[in-house]
Amino acid sequence: MLHLTNLKRSMVSSMALGRIMTFSSALATQEINDNGDNFASQNLRKLCKLGQLNEALQILFVMDHHTYHSFLQSCLDNQALDEGKLVQSHMILSGFQSRDISLSNKLVTMYVKCKSLVDAWKVFDEMPQRDVISWTAMISAYAKHERNIEALAIFCEMRGAGAKPDQFTFASVLPACGYVSTLKEVHEDVIRHGYQSDIFVANALVDMYAKCGAVEDAFHVFEEMPQRDIVSWNAMIAGYAQNGLVEKASEVFENMPQRNVVSWTTMVAGYAQNAFVDEAVKLFRKMPERNIVSWNAIIAGYAQNGHGEEALKLFQEMKLAGVNPNSKTFASVLSACAKLGSMEQGKEIHRQLTRSGLPLDVFVGNSLVDMYAKCGSMETAQGVFDGMPQRDEVSWTAMIAGYTQNGYFEEALKLFQEVPNPNMVSQTVMIAGYAKNGYIEEAVKLFQNMPERSVVSWTSLITGYAQNGHLDEALKLFQEMPERNVVTWNAMIAGCVQNGHGEEALKLFERMKLENVKPNPTTFASILPACANLAALEKGVEIHQEIIRSRFQFDFFVGNALIDMYAKCGRIEIARNLFDNMPQRDLVSWNAIISGYAMHGRHGEALELFEQMQYLGMRPDNVTFVGVISACCHAGLVKKGWGYFDCMTQYYHIAPTMENYGCMVDLLGRAGYLDDAREFIRKMPIKPHATIWRSLLGACRLHKNVELGEYAAEQLFDLDPYNAATYVLLSNIYASVGRWDAIEKVRKRMKDNNVQKKPGCSWIEVNKQVYTFLVGDRSHPQIEKIYAELERLSGQIKASGYVPDTRFVLNDLDEEQKEQILCHHSEKLAIAFGFLNTPPGTAIRIIKNLRACGDCHCAIKFISKIEAREIIIRDAYRFHHFKDGECSCGDYW
Repeated sequence: MLHLTNLKRSMVSSMALGRIMTFSSALATQEINDNGDNFASQNLRKLCKLGQLNEALQILFVMDHHTYHSFLQSCLDNQALDEGKLVQSHMILSGFQSRDISLSNKLVTMYVKCKSLVDAWKVFDEMPQRDVISWTAMISAYAKHERNIEALAIFCEMRGAGAKPDQFTFASVLPACGYVSTLKEVHEDVIRHGYQSDIFVANALVDMYAKCGAVEDAFHVFEEMPQRDIVSWNAMIAGYAQNGLVEKASEVFENMPQRNVVSWTTMVAGYAQNAFVDEAVKLFRKMPERNIVSWNAIIAGYAQNGHGEEALKLFQEMKLAGVNPNSKTFASVLSACAKLGSMEQGKEIHRQLTRSGLPLDVFVGNSLVDMYAKCGSMETAQGVFDGMPQRDEVSWTAMIAGYTQNGYFEEALKLFQEVPNPNMVSQTVMIAGYAKNGYIEEAVKLFQNMPERSVVSWTSLITGYAQNGHLDEALKLFQEMPERNVVTWNAMIAGCVQNGHGEEALKLFERMKLENVKPNPTTFASILPACANLAALEKGVEIHQEIIRSRFQFDFFVGNALIDMYAKCGRIEIARNLFDNMPQRDLVSWNAIISGYAMHGRHGEALELFEQMQYLGMRPDNVTFVGVISACCHAGLVKKGWGYFDCMTQYYHIAPTMENYGCMVDLLGRAGYLDDAREFIRKMPIKPHATIWRSLLGACRLHKNVELGEYAAEQLFDLDPYNAATYVLLSNIYASVGRWDAIEKVRKRMKDNNVQKKPGCSWIEVNKQVYTFLVGDRSHPQIEKIYAELERLSGQIKASGYVPDTRFVLNDLDEEQKEQILCHHSEKLAIAFGFLNTPPGTAIRIIKNLRACGDCHCAIKFISKIEAREIIIRDAYRFHHFKDGECSCGDYW
């Protein structure tokens, strides 16, 4: 009895005595079956209840199996790890643990519940004998902690030891099967042991097949089930929804024999996850009953799909309905505030969170950090981060990403170096940070040194390469990836578009679908600008039809991209119709339609929309004023343009960007106010970029102002000496006044600086294929027919009064040679090709990389009349709609 006496003294002297006796007292109040209870156990409970702890301790050391079991159950229920360890110590000394398998199993379960896998494994590993409960407890523990490899390893060891798994073992191991191949292997084991008809096992199979993307296998298991419960139906709905098959999920939902609140919520969440927000809301409104999970599903659905205002309205409605928000609710509404960029609303939600009394768990803390970071308040984000009682890798990642996104790269790098254990997520965010700040070599080095990489890691570097203009490296990395997801495809498509390779982006889009990767709203929002940039209207219309079939047409980003695409493809009426029929509009929607009208020279509609936007309470930004002032520029409305610039700076207190200043210089210069434009530049509070001086130089070319043109050109030679546009514009000014000697000097300067002139290039879409033409091009298979068609058109328009304007030829040649050069400008080649390959009366749509020259502008007016065709050309500055011998620009461009 000596060892028992020593243990008693040790226990009495420790702080743990009070804790274990508290649990003894709690145990004494429980309803326990007296069958098999011995007298000592009954006495112990009685003494604990009376508070006679010393007397209880005397009995404690003669405990039997049932008492140990009760103590362990009490520790398990209260997650009392320290007290559980004391009970185990007593069991070891009394010899119970080594000889009682059920108590060892209870110990394992207790340690698992207390989140101490190390102690659980130690007990399990030292067990002289194990039964199916022992194995199942350990498999379940590792699976629930998402340590799937260990869970599967224990399952394999179990089979190797000859232990026979039961239905609970299979239901525990199936969630650890992250790959279809592993899942099928375990499924075969299920069949061999005859548990395929067990409803718990079958439900787990349905759930895991769906999570692994094998939704057909999931449905096969579902169909073969001899009986199904409501969990089976709910699992099938979730499975279809998770794999983007919303219509099939809806079909299962409609065919359910009965539904519970989980069924309704699963379907609502399924609609929301797949961007069918309207359907999600309609179903939510029909729910016979709702719980906090239902509210969270619809609020998160709104937040995730860019409907932040609606998410916040539902949050208020939820509280009015008497439902108290939980941590997930606050995380969703904080996410909505982050996406809206509304820090004031975010602060109010933060105050409500504090008043709610909910603990600042890591989930909500991360949402707060993310919200403040995305709203630009890194100081507040840092304060929340510092005050978090617990942080995880997401906390560190959110802070690093926040510093990077807000331009504090040094702080991001410093914080990254402080991360306790940098993992794949934080390293991936840092790769994006390096790339965004132009440190692509450092990004590559970090990527190469990563011990393991996810799809996100690969995608981040692909995006980084594309952002820094290294498209070839991005494409190479894309080809090398071991696996790709829709985000990777989106990144590669967006990279091609951003680097001016729209045709390559369209090829990738088609290849993506051939590889059975389903486009999501981001895909469509990324590919539509390729159609816009190439004026590929037919392809854009085809993609629009795909969007409608996919039911993504009401997505904010997709809707805005459609407006922009139709506007840039010359169909401003369709763009306006889409805008008018949007269920909701954000600032990007208004900016897209205003800029669209401005590009088309329809200043009246652009300015009217701007007034309407203000009336509705939408606050404009820099981009809005670029569109508004551009509309004034294309119409020569100098006074109005000045007024809008003053409105931006004085009423809205918006600091002008370089693009805003450029619009004003363009407005003044084109209208002939060259001295005012120069004075405006002189008074700019920031140093003018090359674009500002190039706008002034373009105005000097238009008004043949040699002196000011030379001054602007000299500024450009200092700022951007390798841009050919400066040399061409200056040469145009000299050519307009016949200074051929000066042109030669410009050419020599170009040659000395190794500057290559960008050739005129035009694109035309015929039968969903985009064709490219360069000035004087002879590479096209139909080139002989094209030149013959040009000769025919040239003869007809000359007969109608057209006279070639040879002033636009920068060579000192005879008139006939100059006319020949003018005849072969790229847009004329594209027009001739269009006439040869489209039915009579069809509108011709062309884009050009340079400003249309005066001669081409005049010639196309004549062509539109004699051919009775509408010809729509988008040059580097604006749209020209040629019809019946007139142009929409009124010859002011």
